[in-house]
Parts: sequence; C-alpha cells; structure tokens
Amino acid sequence: MDRKLLRTSIACAMLGLGLTQIAGGQAAPEPAPNEAASKAAPPPVAGKATIGVTVAETQLVATGYRASRLLHQDVYNDKGEKVGKVDDLVISTDGKLSTAIVNVGGFLGVGKHLVAIPVREFAHIAPKAVLPKASKDELKALPKFEYTA
Repeated sequence: MDRKLLRTSIACAMLGLGLTQIAGGQAAPEPAPNEAASKAAPPPVAGKATIGVTVAETQLVATGYRASRLLHQDVYNDKGEKVGKVDDLVISTDGKLSTAIVNVGGFLGVGKHLVAIPVREFAHIAPKAVLPKASKDELKALPKFEYTA
C-alpha cells in the first residue's frame, strides 16, 4: 500500500475513534464535548430556520424521485397502453403532490388537450406513471384543463 494512502487511512481511522495527532506521534483524545461545541461554528441560518438538510432528510431525498424525472414521462394504463404524457405536477398548499396535469392529445403541442388527474387515481406515478383502467378516448372526454396564471 502506498505510504501516503496508508497515513491518510490511519489518520481517518484515528478521527473516527475520536483521537487527534499530537507532537511526537502520540494520540490524544478529542476535547470535551462542551469545549468542542463552543469552538464549533453555528449552523447557517436564514431567519430562524436552519439551512440545509439533516441526515434523515438526506436519506428521504435519496429514496425519492426528482420532479424533473417525472415531468414529460409517458402515462400508461394497466394494459401497458400509452394514454398520455405528464405535462405538469401540482403541489397542494400542505406540500403534498396532489394533481398531475396529463396531455392526452396533439403532437408537438398542436391540438394539446390537458386534463387534471388527482394523483390518488394513479397506481403509481414513479418510476413509471400508471393510470389503471384509463383509455386515451376516456381521458380526452374529460374537461380540458387550462392554466390560470
């Protein structure tokens, strides 16, 4: 093993054990928690809210889906037939995904027919959007959705 890599590995292991290197190559314990806390910089804040995500939130993000991956994906029925394409997603005021705006008509934006479908109607929306028992004709018969702003 390369000496530099070995030294780095040992240093990382020592830090993981709560030890720091002192002169003469001996290891000493980390400062007491209260002493370390007083030296630690406070987390960045905006107003009174901590900026950034916690470890738990990071884990949730890692298991979720990015909206950019959900937008413009094809929508299928339970028979595997393509019945539309996700045009947009609506987030309710409580922060939950509430409605998918689905384009069920047109080609390259010509003859576009948008319909609003509550997310609860989908078997799942990610990684593949599936709207059970839907047909393209039934979706086209729904009232057209128009953006207000």
